[in-house]
Amino acid sequence: MSECWLVLGASSAIARAFARVAAANGDDVVLAGRDGEDLAIGAADVGLRGKGRAHALAFDATAHAAHDEVVARAVALADGKPLSVFLAFGTMPSQAEIDADWRVAWTTLDSNFVGAVSILQRLAPILEARKAGRVVALASVAGDRGRLKNYVYGAAKAGLATYLQGLRARLFRAGVPVTTVKPGFVDTAMTWGLPGLFLVASPADVATACYAAARRGKEEIYVPFFWWGIMTIIRSIPERIFKKLSI
Repeated sequence: MSECWLVLGASSAIARAFARVAAANGDDVVLAGRDGEDLAIGAADVGLRGKGRAHALAFDATAHAAHDEVVARAVALADGKPLSVFLAFGTMPSQAEIDADWRVAWTTLDSNFVGAVSILQRLAPILEARKAGRVVALASVAGDRGRLKNYVYGAAKAGLATYLQGLRARLFRAGVPVTTVKPGFVDTAMTWGLPGLFLVASPADVATACYAAARRGKEEIYVPFFWWGIMTIIRSIPERIFKKLSI
């Protein structure tokens, strides 16, 4: 049975690629984000490429008071189909920017963690009551260990991953799977120009992996898969050694 995917943060490369994959599989798509003009163009593009309907919806992760309205509109656009969620929004300023201004630290936490909790807490009762749909959310390998070079961003993603574990336990009882996706380096605007990147994945590959994991009801995946091994090694390094590393 086809479903309707609410794609939150739909202007990102991964989210747009996910919308195309979902539409190609016959699902409806609601592209939600801040840039209305870009979303309208994206919805038209996805609609032409796919077999389902595509809509644009205004959404700002940090405008918490407006999230009830966003959810109500998404439910209406789903038009009776199971409503699923792909959460892909976030920001990643440098640690130097964050250390220079506490407000950047707050914005990082708000856009990556608080905003996600705000919208998912509103969506959860609907998925629970309908006993249908799926949740897929992008966390990050950065959340697996607090690193010198991005510990505030990593903390936000770690918080999101922990929140998703609890949400997974809650929605499991309603038959709604929750999938946590931990991407490594991905070729997006967020990572463009960053030094030291290696084994960079394409947004299309990440999106395809996310959709497949959602269909299989996976609990957690690393994308590409080899990041599981990399992060297993990084997590195993003793703190007395790890704190001396400039990573």
